[in-house]
Amino acid sequence: MLQSMRSAAKYIWIVLIVAFVGSFLLYETSGLAGRSPVTTSTAIATVNGEDILLTSWQNAVTSLEQQQQQQLGRGITLDERKTLEDRAYDELVTELLLQQEYKRRGITVTDDEILEAARLAPPPQAMQSPDLQTDGRFDLSKYQRLLASPMARQSGMLAGLEAYYRNEIPKQKLFDQIASDAYVSDERLWQVYRDRHDSAQVSYVLVGQSALTDTAVTITDAEISQFFDRNKKRFTRPGRAVVSLLTVPRTVTSADSADAKARIEKLRAEIVAGAKFEDVAKRESTDSVSGANGGSLGKGGRGRFAADFETAMYSLKPGDLSQPVRTPFGWHLIRVDSKSGDTLDVRHILVSIGQSDSSATRTDRRADSLASKAGSQEDPEAFDAAAKALGLSPASVVAFEKEPLTYAGRYVPSVSAWAFSGVRAGETSDLFDSPDAYFLARVDSLTLGGPQPLSDVKEDIRRRLAKDKRIEKLRPIAEQIAVAARTSTLEAAAAQRSLQVGKSPAFSRVDAVPGMGQFEPAIGASFTVPVGQIGGPFKAVDGMVVLRVDSRTDASRPAFEVDKATQRKQLLQSLRQQRVDEFLTNLRESVTVVDKRSNVMVTLRRQSGV
Repeated sequence: MLQSMRSAAKYIWIVLIVAFVGSFLLYETSGLAGRSPVTTSTAIATVNGEDILLTSWQNAVTSLEQQQQQQLGRGITLDERKTLEDRAYDELVTELLLQQEYKRRGITVTDDEILEAARLAPPPQAMQSPDLQTDGRFDLSKYQRLLASPMARQSGMLAGLEAYYRNEIPKQKLFDQIASDAYVSDERLWQVYRDRHDSAQVSYVLVGQSALTDTAVTITDAEISQFFDRNKKRFTRPGRAVVSLLTVPRTVTSADSADAKARIEKLRAEIVAGAKFEDVAKRESTDSVSGANGGSLGKGGRGRFAADFETAMYSLKPGDLSQPVRTPFGWHLIRVDSKSGDTLDVRHILVSIGQSDSSATRTDRRADSLASKAGSQEDPEAFDAAAKALGLSPASVVAFEKEPLTYAGRYVPSVSAWAFSGVRAGETSDLFDSPDAYFLARVDSLTLGGPQPLSDVKEDIRRRLAKDKRIEKLRPIAEQIAVAARTSTLEAAAAQRSLQVGKSPAFSRVDAVPGMGQFEPAIGASFTVPVGQIGGPFKAVDGMVVLRVDSRTDASRPAFEVDKATQRKQLLQSLRQQRVDEFLTNLRESVTVVDKRSNVMVTLRRQSGV
């Protein structure tokens, strides 16, 4: 079987070789080879002295991109591609670090281990395949028959499985070593249970900074420096680009809405005449995700959809077909398949409201004219001239690295990712397209991201430390309130200071409480101060708190015992995952990783004349 896996690998490598040769020939004939330092062996990162090649990264990105395009049913934006590029890079770095760790620990995988895993431990994708299920459950015998079939050998499936297990088995061995000593005692399990199920309800007085008559505090440069040195990792800034943005909107008219309604009415007539709702949804719905599943939106209760949609949905009986329903997304036909209380199993067909063909053609020509007049991507004056010729006013917007750009409440696709892809100030983008507009951008200024110097964050640190000191200045006032409350009542002591008494809802040790915060000393004290007594002052998010515990309910030990086995399994799984995550984080931080992507991509852009 293993030999069959390896024999089938040639089909995979043929595809890869064809793709590689095509790319290589394009590279050779483009004229780049003679003047380019970037080659097929160029590294985009170095991990402990070992390189990750540009080709490996590009292949990984392409694979992720294809998966996402299949899920979305459309092409992806540059913003989405940038996210995939970062994901692929992180995965490749982690994989190389793991390979180095396997070697250091002597972790290997044998052919027999691969064969056994292939037969008895199917990958998640196989277990989720409808074709390998019987009565809604994964059927191991079907899977094993598939492994033995000629199709598995001829399609390259066996080679893919071998690669999967060669990667997963040593990883699992490593993670087992890391988490093998994870243990949860009954006492620890009971404490975790109590943290979530003990509850308290308190009355409290929040003494805020408005109670201070003297808010002046002194923060020394030494204190600022000490805070900065302890928290340097917090102080990194994203790249920042000031961009001039031109927009050619796809203006939708009342005639366009009428046209969409006419289309949805025609589809309704087709269904009434006998066409299957599911078939029409697959063919016509502009909601491509539900449309691929016959319009299914699944089962659920209220609050899932737009108000007009839900009003129409809940007025239907199972099997009924709605009249056309208008929402901000367009025109819908709705059918309820089943109903149990407020839980409905519902399908819909969506016809989005867009421009008519003639309007869209005019918008397309206007956008093409803008791109043509903008001309050279490296001539900033051409951008201004194109805007003036078409009567467009550039908007000055700020884009931040790794954040999609929004302007006037609208998502602007691809501009942010383009601005940080190696372009220089003054360059103009390609024309970017979205369902509601075209966009053309020019980078006016660009500031790279990275660690911030103390001089840039000094005043932010000063304000933070000053707030903490002012809160501490409230402690004497809060102590006076606590003393007064113990000799009278919390309400009377608060009234003397013209303060209000707040009443919390019941909360656990891990809940966030308005006015008190989360994981603050005031929260913990609510479970230690005796019921009916005054406690405090305790530091909260925005001041000092004096509280009275009004009631407290302890977790049920019998209920805990009933659920203990399940709780232990969940906590152990969480603890093991935490050990693995901490190991991977420490592994990443303890090694030398040199990220060369930015320089490589800038070089590629300049080589290609972009």
